[in-house]
Amino acid sequence: MIKITKFGGSSVANATQFAKVKQIIESDSARRFVVVSASGREHKNDNKVTDLLYLIEAHIKYSVDYHPLFQLIENRFLTMKRELNLTYPIENDLEELKQRLNKTISTDYLVSRGEYLTAKLMAEYLGFPFLDAKDIIIFRYNGKIDFDATRLRLKEYMQKHDRFVMPGFYGALPDGTIKIMSRGGSDITGSILADILDADMYENWTDVSGILMADPRIVSKPKRIDTITYSELRELSYMGASVLHEEAIFPVKEKNIPINILNTNHPEEGGTIILEKDDKPSAQLITGIAGKKNFTVIAIYKNHMSDEIGIIRKALEVCESYRISIEHIPSGIDSFSIVVNYEDVKDVIYDMVGEMKKACHADDIKIIDNIALIATVGRQMMYKPGISGKLFAVLGQNNINIRMIAQGTDEMNIIVGVENEDYEKTVKTIYESFVI
Repeated sequence: MIKITKFGGSSVANATQFAKVKQIIESDSARRFVVVSASGREHKNDNKVTDLLYLIEAHIKYSVDYHPLFQLIENRFLTMKRELNLTYPIENDLEELKQRLNKTISTDYLVSRGEYLTAKLMAEYLGFPFLDAKDIIIFRYNGKIDFDATRLRLKEYMQKHDRFVMPGFYGALPDGTIKIMSRGGSDITGSILADILDADMYENWTDVSGILMADPRIVSKPKRIDTITYSELRELSYMGASVLHEEAIFPVKEKNIPINILNTNHPEEGGTIILEKDDKPSAQLITGIAGKKNFTVIAIYKNHMSDEIGIIRKALEVCESYRISIEHIPSGIDSFSIVVNYEDVKDVIYDMVGEMKKACHADDIKIIDNIALIATVGRQMMYKPGISGKLFAVLGQNNINIRMIAQGTDEMNIIVGVENEDYEKTVKTIYESFVI
């Protein structure tokens, strides 16, 4: 059995966390392939190493003294080395990095050093070989992962080794130049390895025991989701409920390799397993609730709109010209609405509306601000008639005015738009009404 184990920044923040990682690895012989993020925060007011590296780059750019920031990084790694009784000469790596700190240093190289240095210490601590991601994870020049080249290099490595510790978050271009992924990219590294090695499980170790059914800042002690499909996770992640980089899903999805979200601090609590399909019946009608505030609705009205061809296209072309992403397009007989993020349009909204009115020959256009969108997601809902009706009824009974409704044809997701001020109340009401 093969398990890819990826440990996030909080799991490798200090020597105490390293010890927890070692205990987890040694408890299961299938955990032979380890990916680590850069050392994260030890406490709430601490700094992530990656954040410090980005700050160093900014200080260099504007000719501000960066040495106090670099000292924080040095202290972090030297302290971990000392407390773990390690022998790897990480001082040499730190000195080499310090010597390269000038305005010509590559951002990708600089920022990747957090993962690199963390993995170096972890490899010695676990007694595993260190495998540099730049020697395995290959990017094409267009920024896409070259899976064929990556697969070939990993296959060559596996002829001599049966385990490793690899830094996440970066790889290299064909010429060897370091290239980083987007923030949280260590999740993607683990997913790529799971795909290529045909892993039985991809374990993503974080500081939470899986994915919760609702935001714990709104709902007191929400239940954990035991299993969730990739599609459900995509819906919830889009609305803000995310503990996993969404691009980490795609390399494992086609092979239906399960992803298990687990807590390094409490491995005994279990986690959330993410699958391509889960046909097992569940007592829970919904899988999770997530949402966001601060949307703007542009409502366009025109008599006999249903007889006109292309009117929605014309409005969308105006949005495209302003490079505005569309969230939803609910429609009626003589009207339709375009839902956008307020932050995207706040500086151009009146110019956009003017162009839309002209392009669509609209009778009226209204702008509605301060709208929150809440998604209720669940694969079980499609098998139970009347879910939408029950949801709308309980919101009405709690004096929550629904300003917008959207539901996909697969009946897996119901989205309601409410006033920002009703956001928390709506989430609580749905949770209390549908979660057993």
